[in-house]
Amino acid sequence: MPKKKLTGTVISNKMQKTVVVRVERVKEHPRYKRRYKVQKKYKAHDEKGEYKVGDKVIIEECRPISKGKNWRVIKKL
Repeated sequence: MPKKKLTGTVISNKMQKTVVVRVERVKEHPRYKRRYKVQKKYKAHDEKGEYKVGDKVIIEECRPISKGKNWRVIKKL
C-alpha cells in the first residue's frame, strides 16, 4: 500500500525533532455545493531541525514515532 503524502506549511518548530504542519484542503458542501477550506495540523518528524516556520513542505505517512507523531517531513518545496 503506498504511503500518503500531503503538502502543507510549517507553523511551529519549537519542539525538538518535531514540526507542526498545517494542511489545507478544499471541500464542497454536499447539498449547497459551496466550496470551503478545511485545515488540519499534523506533527511531523524532523530529525535535523532544518525546517523553519513558513516553509512549504511535503510530509509522508510512516510508522508511529511517538503518541501523536505518525508523519515524517520528506522535503522542502
